Amino acid sequence: MNDVTSDPRQFWRDLKRLTAARIGLPTTGASLATAPLLEFKLAHARARDAVRETLDIARLKTELESLGVIALDVASAADDRQRYLLRPDLGRRLASESEGALARHAGQHDLVFVVADGLSACAVQNHARPVLAGVLPTLRLQGWRIAPVIVARHGRVAIGDRIAGLLSAQSVVVLIGERPGLTAPDSMGAYLTWQPGPQTTDADRNCISNIRPDGIRYNDAAQKIAHLLRAMQAARMSGVRLKDDSDQSPDRGSIAAVVTPGEPP
Repeated sequence: MNDVTSDPRQFWRDLKRLTAARIGLPTTGASLATAPLLEFKLAHARARDAVRETLDIARLKTELESLGVIALDVASAADDRQRYLLRPDLGRRLASESEGALARHAGQHDLVFVVADGLSACAVQNHARPVLAGVLPTLRLQGWRIAPVIVARHGRVAIGDRIAGLLSAQSVVVLIGERPGLTAPDSMGAYLTWQPGPQTTDADRNCISNIRPDGIRYNDAAQKIAHLLRAMQAARMSGVRLKDDSDQSPDRGSIAAVVTPGEPP
């Protein structure tokens, strides 16, 4: 290890190559230097903007339909962004008109994908299509019966439970914008649930977090989703009871399930 006392600047330069975290920042007296302070303020502003940003549903549906799927849009019970942020419970429920519209598409589906804006609309705007482009061909080859892709405005993770119920889907994958951070305002998460319903809790879900080019890349995320879905279908369960066995699987080089129950966006 480098001798910190001989060249502390080189020590911090070496560490900074390994992380996007703010470490080894220059100071002026007891305060941050101007450049890192301005960069911090900019990152904070981007995170705040991401929370307030709205989803371009028409554009996203067009992009998803280019993958050969039917894309339907629904709304949660939160009728605007401010109410959505103040009332998380409303983001977990469908608006009544959306329930009626989805009921017409019920069928014998193995799986439904739900794309929800969550706390970062730009995350799903940028990352949902590439991930679905990677996972859908695999699932189709394996014979999965996939329901129309649902785009949910002002939605939280649990909105997928009701959507799956209305469509009679055995499992649901919710792609959702995660809470923005100061280094990642556009991180997307994937929450997978087997046979979701009114009694489903966060412990019943599996989560793949930090999907973005500088985090878990699209192809890796798609492979992880496919791997977890196969495991869920075989074990007929999801969540904390479904242990990560990817290290023992033949495709361990590209698949590593992440089991992280907790309060989602």
